[in-house]
Amino acid sequence: MTQTLDLFPIGNCAASALIDRAGRFVWACAPRVDGDPVFSALLGGRDPDEDETAQGLWTVELENQAGVRQTYLRNTPVLCTEITDSSGAVVQVIDFCPRYRQFGRVYRPLAFIRIVRPVSGVANIRIRLRPTVNWGEKPATRTSGSNHIRYVGSEMTLRMTTDAPVGHIENERLFRLEEPLAMFLGPDEGFDSDIATTAERMLKETTDYWRGWVRTLSVPLEWQEAVIRAAITLKLCAHEETGAIVAALTTSIPEHAASGRNWDYRYCWLRDAYYVVQALNRLGAADMLENYLGYLRNIVDRSKGGHVQPLYGVGLEPSLTERFAEHLPGYRGMGPVRVGNQAHEHLQHDVYGQIVLSTVQAFFDERLFRPANADDFRSLEPVGDRAFELHDKPDASLWEFRGREAVHTYSAVMCWAACDRLGNAAAKLGLTDRAEVWNGRAAKVRETIEREAWNETLGRFAATFGGDELDASLLQLVDVRFVSPDDPRMAATIAAVEQGLRRGSYMLRYAQPDDFGEPKTAFNICTFWLIEVLHLSGRADEARAMFTEMLERRTAAGLLSEDIAFDGGELWGNYPQTYSLVGLINCATMLSKPWASVR
Repeated sequence: MTQTLDLFPIGNCAASALIDRAGRFVWACAPRVDGDPVFSALLGGRDPDEDETAQGLWTVELENQAGVRQTYLRNTPVLCTEITDSSGAVVQVIDFCPRYRQFGRVYRPLAFIRIVRPVSGVANIRIRLRPTVNWGEKPATRTSGSNHIRYVGSEMTLRMTTDAPVGHIENERLFRLEEPLAMFLGPDEGFDSDIATTAERMLKETTDYWRGWVRTLSVPLEWQEAVIRAAITLKLCAHEETGAIVAALTTSIPEHAASGRNWDYRYCWLRDAYYVVQALNRLGAADMLENYLGYLRNIVDRSKGGHVQPLYGVGLEPSLTERFAEHLPGYRGMGPVRVGNQAHEHLQHDVYGQIVLSTVQAFFDERLFRPANADDFRSLEPVGDRAFELHDKPDASLWEFRGREAVHTYSAVMCWAACDRLGNAAAKLGLTDRAEVWNGRAAKVRETIEREAWNETLGRFAATFGGDELDASLLQLVDVRFVSPDDPRMAATIAAVEQGLRRGSYMLRYAQPDDFGEPKTAFNICTFWLIEVLHLSGRADEARAMFTEMLERRTAAGLLSEDIAFDGGELWGNYPQTYSLVGLINCATMLSKPWASVR
């Protein structure tokens, strides 16, 4: 079976894993999402179906296995895999990371639970548990007891407690499954309760937690299942302890075959996180916003009115030095595998706008446990000062060019948004003098953008000041309310972007060659941006058709990666990609028929 991104995430906002269509754990990191992959087969370069020596996986296999069927339990990230053998015997595997409330707080350990149940017939199973250490360098060292196996890792030691015969698992021998068994893989601690009943209780409480959370969402009438799955997965991309939201759960899935465009996305980009909380706000998920604002306040305090990086580690780490993991060949052998991300060194001035845009709702939203106040406003003003100072200065752009800089229109517009929204917040707080200052600054930045980003010869906005480039981020001028979609200038810009960057039903970020050559796949969030502006421009039927096609390109888990082939045949790039799921949610809420149509 050729390796694909047809993977099912499970998680609990502390732990996460990706499970393939054979029911194998092929990716999970410890002790955090940006840690060493204890399950590294996704980047191991070997096909587990063809190479029995493949490492970095956790499998439950049947003798004479004939078929696999997978689905999530409704409105949860709990995965149910049914495996059938050639005689018709069926075994069910339930995979989840426990998450529920107890003792006045949320229990979300770095732990993975597998419950294996005989359903019908008589099946013989084999369990292979092969974690790796130091980025695939070698198998984890094992020690064992009567009911557990310890796996000594580079960053933490894991313990698997089970009521299955430990020797069967250690030796990977076939054995007859006659009653349910449970496996709890987590911290190196004793398990002081009955594993079977505890695992079943955790399953029930975890299922109840997620269904309760989904019940709080304000979903659109149409495409509810798709929106709910995207929302759950966005929540899985949160590192709840700090409030960080990672861009994806993986590193180094190439943007297209053998491209070298392999990046580590397991960090918190302030831009991506803004889009996540914006999308979840549209569904009423205030918990993600509030937790992320705590992360942002720490970033702003540490910056002391100076430079803010475009991304940080989930523990607020500023240094994310990029290196290669030499022992992992990469997805389908397409290296390199990168750890860290050089973009932490970039100047990306749009970040100042995204900090303010993420925060401004807290000045108006009465649902929040901690509404923003005048002290928060004063802490935020230095961010606005930086936006005003840098709105016409060169940066690497949101696309993180590594070999060139320019004054990018998107970055400038986000700097305008910072000033504009600070004016709104000041007015809400009754700070009339500060509102005048920020509204005045917003007007000056707007004047500069309208003069420098407008290409009179071409009759449209350009991606850079004084330039003629096209860039899909120009479509975001509508979303941040810099211009309306029916403004003739924006109508001309939309037409030019569509003509220059659309490839069939999909959109490029940009068409010009960059540090790695010409782009050879479409960028999913940009397709969703086009769908939004088409709808707002009166082309509703076309927007709806494009959205329907994007839904058809999702994996069996209902998710998308970052990129897609021009023919729509294959997903590329890191997975699951928060940008892409944001686009799905935003378009669904915009395009759906209203609830009033059925009430």
